Amino acid sequence: MERENIFKGKKRIIVKVGSNTLTRDETGHLDLVRIEKMVRELCNLKNMGLDVCLVTSGAIAVGRQALGVTSKPTKMSRKQALAAIGQAHLMSIYQKIFSEYNQTTGQILMTKSTILDNVSRKNAENTFEELFSMNVIPIVNANDTISTYEINFGDNDTLSAVVCALTGADLLILLSDIDGLYSNNPREDETAELIPTVEEITDDIFKMASDSTGSDIGTGGMRSKLNAATIATKSGADMVIVNGRDMGIIHRIMDGDFTGTTFLSNFDEDFDLLDSLKDG
Repeated sequence: MERENIFKGKKRIIVKVGSNTLTRDETGHLDLVRIEKMVRELCNLKNMGLDVCLVTSGAIAVGRQALGVTSKPTKMSRKQALAAIGQAHLMSIYQKIFSEYNQTTGQILMTKSTILDNVSRKNAENTFEELFSMNVIPIVNANDTISTYEINFGDNDTLSAVVCALTGADLLILLSDIDGLYSNNPREDETAELIPTVEEITDDIFKMASDSTGSDIGTGGMRSKLNAATIATKSGADMVIVNGRDMGIIHRIMDGDFTGTTFLSNFDEDFDLLDSLKDG
């Protein structure tokens, strides 16, 4: 199938944005111009009649900005406190900008236990469906305020793929600080080539991944994105990794004319989301 035809007919889209994409390189503070452009793109998807969900990182980064904390925290309780401060600030910013486009948003905070527990998982599914039916854009983040290593997703790449599977979405877009999957780490190898399409995620594909984020802001490297791609594609969705530095790439994805890596849906009826999280 030609790439320009892949995304026609999509009905429900999950968009994940990382901390590195939300913040400025010089200061680590929020890039409000980029955020405004992203919000405008997401509202335009809604105007096309699509269900849209935003999975966002950035709570701890915003908390650091609010308190003037310059170094990445390592103590769990400090991370949780910064997340509590930053999440409120972050949602306030999102709600303000979305409201300028007459778009209502709703906040959902999740941990791994939300999915592993049958009752909590069903409640989450019902909440998403009700929000979509009310034309609301859910804004999802990990509940870092209460989560510990054992109940955390580890990174929001995984969280976005879980949300994709949970909601039956047919496209997951990861807005990253890199153009996509390369044959080798492009920061270290000038000959590394961008892989435009991945039909199946194999061991050879995983060998191309780098765990490094190259930043003290983000938490997920390329390996976490491949883990997310495994969950999303086996759940029946296509996934793309693109560079979110230019938020106009969102509508170019829908036109099939963009630079990035597309992971084609490879639905596996034997894939068990709960088992994949228990193993992780």
